[in-house]
Amino acid sequence: MDFQAVCELIASAVADAIGPLIGTQDAGRNIRMGADGTPTKYIDLVAEECILEHLVRYPLCRTLISEEAGKVAMEGEDGTIFLDPVDGTYNAIAGIPFYALSIAYAEKGIVKEAFVRNLAGTETFTAKAGKGAFLDGKPVFVSKISSLDESALSVYGRKFNPGRAMQLGQKIRRWRLLGASALELSYVGCGRIDGFIDLRGTLRVTDAAAGMLICTEAGGRVSDLDGKPLRFPDEVTIGRCMVATNGVMHRKVIEYLR
Repeated sequence: MDFQAVCELIASAVADAIGPLIGTQDAGRNIRMGADGTPTKYIDLVAEECILEHLVRYPLCRTLISEEAGKVAMEGEDGTIFLDPVDGTYNAIAGIPFYALSIAYAEKGIVKEAFVRNLAGTETFTAKAGKGAFLDGKPVFVSKISSLDESALSVYGRKFNPGRAMQLGQKIRRWRLLGASALELSYVGCGRIDGFIDLRGTLRVTDAAAGMLICTEAGGRVSDLDGKPLRFPDEVTIGRCMVATNGVMHRKVIEYLR
């Protein structure tokens, strides 16, 4: 089975596995410290164990890098999977319907395919390098908004202190902070928001790899805070800052952040 077909099976299985936990205290129980240095919640563990079972049955990669388990050797022939079992864990625990499964497949450090499923519904964002981005199988594209005065951006600041984003925040029309970076990057890709900015320095490859491909394949642009190409190490303890936009306003956003 190919990547997308296996991801569909995984997404259905994960949705069923965590469904009874959504909005419950049990979902938020701390089980252990995850490989990323943050506590693993029970809902994360349930989702990850479900995914690992499927990847053993359908080997897609030689290496799995997951937010909770870290780097895991697999029996696939080649490639790396970057996995976030539940992106937006807080939302899932609180019963807020905005949390996702994020899976990216990479070869030699380059992401080739991406799959992001909103586990609170059925929307699925996918992308293949050089082939475009899709929402439920239909092509999607970034917005054409060019004016910051008309834009809607999701902006994250550490501890709710936007810091260097204040000037930008006074310029843009709408702030959004939705709580699941893979979905927010996908929302930039399909034009629902015009940009996603994360200033916390804690965004990891497992959070961003799939969403970045969806955003860029839809015509968007992703960079660091200086407008340079953004590269993540294959390591879940190291985070980055990110600027992702529809491309048209990318330079303006960078300038305001400076």
